Amino acid sequence: QRILRLAEMCRRLETEEEKVLPFYPSSLAEWEQQDVRRILAASPDEPLARAIQDYVGLERFWQRFNKAKLEEKALERARAALANRNRHLRELLQKYLAGAVLSQKVPRDPPPL
Repeated sequence: QRILRLAEMCRRLETEEEKVLPFYPSSLAEWEQQDVRRILAASPDEPLARAIQDYVGLERFWQRFNKAKLEEKALERARAALANRNRHLRELLQKYLAGAVLSQKVPRDPPPL
């Protein structure tokens, strides 16, 4: 109940995109979606199925949670890629600077004999 209450409070802070667009577009065919709706509309006979009915309200929470985790993983990968690129650019800069120092040490015109 606490999670549901917090979800209701957070609903006000959602962006327009989050309110309008679904989190997961369905990959089911139309006839499969109809079957799912029919099954969900029927009252469950088994005790476990009845217990799961109590947690239907958490489905949106789990969608958001999973979306946040996926975004977190994507950001971690992007950060690792940027760190690798940064390391590579630093190496190139060090090589360039080392070459510039060497060219300054070598005299351009040999001294006359």
